[in-house]
Amino acid sequence: MTASEVLKVAGREIAISNPDKVLFPANMLVRYPNGVEGSHFYQKRAPQGRPRWIEVATLRFPSGRTAEEVVPRDAAALAWLANLACLELHPHPVRAEDLDHPDELRVDLDPVPGVKWPQIRQVTSVAHAVLEDFKLVGWPKTSGSRGMHICVRIEKRWSFDEVRQAALALAREVEHRAPKLATSKWWKEERHGVFVDYNQNAKDRTVASAYSVRPTSDARVSAPLAWDEVGSCEPEDFTLASMPARFHKIGDRHAGIDRHAGSIEGLLELFARQGQGDAPWPPYYRKRASDERSGAAPRSR
Repeated sequence: MTASEVLKVAGREIAISNPDKVLFPANMLVRYPNGVEGSHFYQKRAPQGRPRWIEVATLRFPSGRTAEEVVPRDAAALAWLANLACLELHPHPVRAEDLDHPDELRVDLDPVPGVKWPQIRQVTSVAHAVLEDFKLVGWPKTSGSRGMHICVRIEKRWSFDEVRQAALALAREVEHRAPKLATSKWWKEERHGVFVDYNQNAKDRTVASAYSVRPTSDARVSAPLAWDEVGSCEPEDFTLASMPARFHKIGDRHAGIDRHAGSIEGLLELFARQGQGDAPWPPYYRKRASDERSGAAPRSR
């Protein structure tokens, strides 16, 4: 086994503690400390033994808990995270400078079992049309797993609750336009097709970032796309092996995202017309009367 190595990244020295262990058995060029076939865990809190130059921000959750989480601003921080076998980064939709006002609305398209990829692409196109009608710019990416994400930059003027309400209004509108393909139903036994998961906009929820490597045998990557790629893309097109060449050729498909922050006022007006309805809040929010439902399935995380 090779001894530890030191890499110089962005002016920092990063100790790579175990460079010879293979992370993806089917991809022998990748060297990280653990493999995808082993156990994994989610870690919200920054490790106590981190370098002094690793920046953190303190997030407060609806439960009253707090957590110091890593704020990776440069390649050195990413290299340090990679040495911890951190395959996926799951960022919150806020900036460290303002933790109470999201600057991103997230459209998470999550297929129910049995739904094929072409249907996900169809629903992605419907969601795109809804966003355009409300003068919002969406930036699509594969999730790297089974679904599709659309990132929507928004002005930092609204609370998490308001952004979630806007996302719910959008989900219902997608279902209205494509009722046989998509659903906004929260209760799992009522879902069909592609679930537009508006609750990913709740304060304690995160999704995999663009370019996160997912724990699949072929090391799939959450790939930023142009809209003209959505209709023909396949999830297996984007892997740790293929992404460097793609990035070198076309750059970052989402490079202009920060120049297109929009307003969710139109979606909030739509939500007001729709009403709350059967849309329970995620765990740690106080249960309200509208959440009560006889015989309903327990809430999922």
